[in-house]
Amino acid sequence: MIDRYALQVSKPLIDAAARQLYMKGYNADQVTLAAFAFGVAAALLIAIGAPLLAIIPILLSRLLDGLDGALARLTEATDRGAFLDISLDFLFYASVPLAFAIANPADAVAASVLLAAFVGTGSSFLAYAIIAEKRGLKSTDYPSKSIYYLGGLTEGTETVLCFLAMCWWSQHFATIACIYAVLCAVTTATRILAGWQAFAPHKD
Repeated sequence: MIDRYALQVSKPLIDAAARQLYMKGYNADQVTLAAFAFGVAAALLIAIGAPLLAIIPILLSRLLDGLDGALARLTEATDRGAFLDISLDFLFYASVPLAFAIANPADAVAASVLLAAFVGTGSSFLAYAIIAEKRGLKSTDYPSKSIYYLGGLTEGTETVLCFLAMCWWSQHFATIACIYAVLCAVTTATRILAGWQAFAPHKD
């Protein structure tokens, strides 16, 4: 819901940082892998019962995740890079609820509910992007994205804020997870409705 606004605010800083990385010889794939490595580190910290310490690697992971696309545009954006970025993003998002379930088995049901909700948001997002690409549609809200980016109530920014809240108030993980799962369900429903309407058979 707020990704487009967050991107508008952060774009000058991200572009400047990407130029610095480019001048130092880094490429987008390296930044993508580094972002995922910080995400894994955050999940491991949560799993061993140190969620507060996971806040910093989560922030670093998402910062680098914003940088890889900007860096790719300074050189040549590749399908391989986009594939890697999207795949590792989804793995990161899944790793955090899983880590909380490992840290505290009592939270396993809430974590499972949230993971199921993530399957809904992720599958509807990717399914829409595939059909949109097939039909040659382009996103006007997110023109810099490598695929059609269909927004919703729960996007990347909201998910990161949710993770930070879970880390800060880990004792309330189950409540936060269930509330966010409901919001994800709303996102999934609106995306399915959007696809149902947008991809209706053409009438002669």
